[in-house]
Amino acid sequence: MSLPSEHDTDVRLSRRIVTAGVAGGVLFSGLIARLAQLQLLEGQKYQKIADENGVKLELAPPLRGNIVDRFGQPLASHRQAGRVSIVREQTPDLDASLREVARHIDLPPEQQARIARQARQQASFQSTIVKNELSYEDFARMSLLAAEIPGVQVDMATTRSYPRGRDLAHVLGYVAKASADDLSRLTEGATPEEAELLRKLFRHPDMRTGRSGVERYAEEWLRGEPGFRRLETNAAGRVIRELDSDDLAPTPGKDIGLTIDAELQRAAIERFGDESGAAVVLDIETGAILAFVSTPAFDPNDFVNGISHADYNALRENDRSPLYHKAYDGTYPPGSTFKMVVATAALEAGINPEMRVHCNRYYHFGNRTWHCWKKGGHGSVNMHWAIKGSCDVYFYEIARRVGVEHLADVSKRFGFGQTWELGMTGGRSGTVPNDEWKRRALGEPWYEGETLNYGIGQGYLSTSPLQLALMSARIAARGRLIEPYIIGEGPRPDKPIPDAAPLDPEMMDRMKAGMYGVTSEAGGTAWSSGDLGLGGPRLAGKTGTAQVRRITEEERRTGVLKGDQIARKLRDHALFVCYAPADDPKYAAAVVVEHGEGGSSAAAPVARDIMATAIRRDSRRAARWQTASAPSIITSRGNQ
Repeated sequence: MSLPSEHDTDVRLSRRIVTAGVAGGVLFSGLIARLAQLQLLEGQKYQKIADENGVKLELAPPLRGNIVDRFGQPLASHRQAGRVSIVREQTPDLDASLREVARHIDLPPEQQARIARQARQQASFQSTIVKNELSYEDFARMSLLAAEIPGVQVDMATTRSYPRGRDLAHVLGYVAKASADDLSRLTEGATPEEAELLRKLFRHPDMRTGRSGVERYAEEWLRGEPGFRRLETNAAGRVIRELDSDDLAPTPGKDIGLTIDAELQRAAIERFGDESGAAVVLDIETGAILAFVSTPAFDPNDFVNGISHADYNALRENDRSPLYHKAYDGTYPPGSTFKMVVATAALEAGINPEMRVHCNRYYHFGNRTWHCWKKGGHGSVNMHWAIKGSCDVYFYEIARRVGVEHLADVSKRFGFGQTWELGMTGGRSGTVPNDEWKRRALGEPWYEGETLNYGIGQGYLSTSPLQLALMSARIAARGRLIEPYIIGEGPRPDKPIPDAAPLDPEMMDRMKAGMYGVTSEAGGTAWSSGDLGLGGPRLAGKTGTAQVRRITEEERRTGVLKGDQIARKLRDHALFVCYAPADDPKYAAAVVVEHGEGGSSAAAPVARDIMATAIRRDSRRAARWQTASAPSIITSRGNQ
């Protein structure tokens, strides 16, 4: 075998060089062509992708403003709470992961199905909340198990908190996720851009809106302004990392200070025990509401992240109406607590307060007989004795003499028949009837016999506990037109000034003397309630019993049924209105014990203890916003 010549070697090498050159040229030409394609033909497409693989601004909800009592005690604030969420793309079987979670925390099948539907309706890399408000035990358990369940994450979230629980549920209201109706209300009057921003904001899983009470009334004040988070994302929209966003941080909502003394509120609720009813305590000097009790109540914390149908139905079906604000929305016949209004109308009509009416328990008018509450009657009584002994016959007579129109006029000057705008949802005006009202409401004229019932606070007349407390305050203040309010620091409502003349101071002195007689003189219907147990200050007040059923003549002949002889819902309401100290009034109050039967036995002791607590605590002392260290931010609703 001969070796290749030098010429053959050169030829082969040249061929290889040419082949390599051609191949390199083709490859280089391909690269140039691809580069040209990317730069010239598809440059715009990839530029857009590159841009998208950049910074994304995500809406960040603001922290809601706090609500505090007059001394700065938190009533609505925030706390950290554990929650479980799931990311669909991180689990091969979404339903299996949810079932596994349900083995360790309470997660009913219908809730699992709802969460699965929600997760499938959004991007696969977005998290879906599975459960909020984990207990400490559930949070600890899920924190340990999360790594073993595909797609599950456990973290802490900021949530609205009501540290006083049920104490002020009806006043504060509650927050919840925005419904379609909420969004319609919240975006009303907004520009298209503002409306879209609000819709995005309230779709955020951490955003809540006020549903009732102060939370709803002061929504804009409490809400704050949303901000943004800078997020670095890839072309698919997946977040890579969060960038510094301090300059885009949301602005927290503004705080609100209520006139309520939270400790007085709690003491009042505890004093009611298992009874249902309402209590209102006012500062006579300013009209500030110091206690606004409706019991029983609901826990607003249960509504923040959604209450179950079973729990909500239990509240709705409770015969003691825990969802109902009895002190503000509730209306009751005032019964005998109304007799000071009737007596004032009599004085204005020129009736001599020393005029005597004989009470033998019966009052005959036309073909009907009206009864006095006292079996043997009161004998001969004047105005003072009629108030302190609560003689029905006396008030039948003077009401008939005064007439319905003057009674209605004086009632309104005491604060009845008006919805008092306080800075929260709700409130009812009650009914101050007259001929015009009856013709409009029932299509019938007023009958004189109906005025007799009016004279003892029954019939068509209805009032709220707030109005009864206001009546007491105006009497104690010798006729000054006090107006109640509950927002001391924050967006006060623009309230129209009632078109009413002040009440005569000398006439109010007579009413005060009568109320003092009720609690501190022989024959008074609540003579044992005058002593507040404070070594000096006494209570002046007036008892009342409001019928909720009609007593037949047959029952009167055989004996009126009471207590456990009839169903609870048929028993009379017990009422008591008062002020204290009797010689230098500072506080006025009204108490209603639903179906408590006797004002002197059920309502007066509750009111006495509440007033003693207010005086002992000095509940009307300077509020937080009235001190030099906490300047006031009181404003009108129009400046929200």
